[in-house]
Amino acid sequence: MLRYLPLVLLVAFVVYCVFDVVGSDERRRRGLPVLLWLLLVVLVPVVGGVVWLLVSRWTPHQGAAGRGGGPVAPDDDPEFLFRLDQERRRRERQDGAQGQGPRDESADGTGSADGTPAA
Repeated sequence: MLRYLPLVLLVAFVVYCVFDVVGSDERRRRGLPVLLWLLLVVLVPVVGGVVWLLVSRWTPHQGAAGRGGGPVAPDDDPEFLFRLDQERRRRERQDGAQGQGPRDESADGTGSADGTPAA
């Protein structure tokens, strides 16, 4: 019974690849017709199936993040983080140039900005 295991695995692999080819879209087939892929998978079972699986699953990297240009979360977007840092630095410079303005002089925060006690 164990001697039939390789044959059963081969048939299962070919059947899987056939259904995968039939259910694939044009992009995954890399422009080749379904019939050509089916012939390759069925006539050269192991090599054809492995080639199909490698070619259909492989996608070239698109950009630095490996994405196709879809939305990026703000904390993952280097341009957004750069703009935030630039805005923070601009505000710090403006606050420094204005002399920091009137500040609360009490250490516990009970006074107001103009020096009068808070009610």
